[in-house]
Amino acid sequence: MDTSLKYLTLNTGAKMPLMGLGTWKSGPNEAGDAVEYALTEAGYRHIDCAAAYGNEKEIGEALGRVFKSGKVQRKDVFITSKLWNTAHARDAVRPACEATLKDLGLDYLDLYLVHWGMSTSDSHWAVDENGVLALDPVPYRETWEAMEELVEAGLVKAIGVANLSVAQLIDLLSYAKIRPAMNQVELHPYLQQSRLVEFCQYREIAVTAYSPLGRPGAAEMAGKLVDDETIVKIAHAHKKTPAQILLRWGIQRNTVVIPKSTHRERIQENIDIFDFELSAKEMEAIAALERGERLVDPYEWGKIPYFG
Repeated sequence: MDTSLKYLTLNTGAKMPLMGLGTWKSGPNEAGDAVEYALTEAGYRHIDCAAAYGNEKEIGEALGRVFKSGKVQRKDVFITSKLWNTAHARDAVRPACEATLKDLGLDYLDLYLVHWGMSTSDSHWAVDENGVLALDPVPYRETWEAMEELVEAGLVKAIGVANLSVAQLIDLLSYAKIRPAMNQVELHPYLQQSRLVEFCQYREIAVTAYSPLGRPGAAEMAGKLVDDETIVKIAHAHKKTPAQILLRWGIQRNTVVIPKSTHRERIQENIDIFDFELSAKEMEAIAALERGERLVDPYEWGKIPYFG
């Protein structure tokens, strides 16, 4: 792999930066500053957002400052957002997208994803009296057809999915007029999902790895990964940090990585991964770390065995 390669090409023909700044759990008065620094000082050209993160207005203000300054132009930044579970109904999809565009201060999104493969009631994670997630009977096909209309309307350049299994993708591909450009899923050395990645890439569905360093904001998981003996040994060999090894592993699988940080030194560190390459033996050593350790699971908060 060419170490200088910083983009992959979507099935739409658009180029998407392999490294993006994640914004999940970037708190108030943090998300905007992180985005502004990433774009104007650290060289990022990809920002990953979502309505459910609750910080798109703040990010929009930062984007406005960046574009107004002239340091970076809108056309040079790849911006992703996501449709939340409460807006899966056909007549709710476009208003949700338009609300995100308004909050972000944009005329269009480069990529818009359906955040989960399930529709929920009219609050964030509403549960019934037994603590079970309250689902709404909205077919995924209805949601996807409304997503396709966003492309036709020029509101988004590309559409995709997040957290979809192979079985869900097979069903989607049977009726999609516009094929998903992306499947964003949890990926890190302890949950590599290699078969899912292979399925997507064979069918020209790109893959984005969220939580590439572990659960954002959960130091104990990030600590396990960056302290892993194998990762530390490889980091020493390359004179890089363990986090940089984890991110380099991700892009060498030809997956996009979107680590979240609000700390300037970490933001810079995370993107400095294009000047070295992991060997085949090192990639194999990291592959051997697979544990099937999933961090983001709807069963934990709503007793829905979404992943089986």
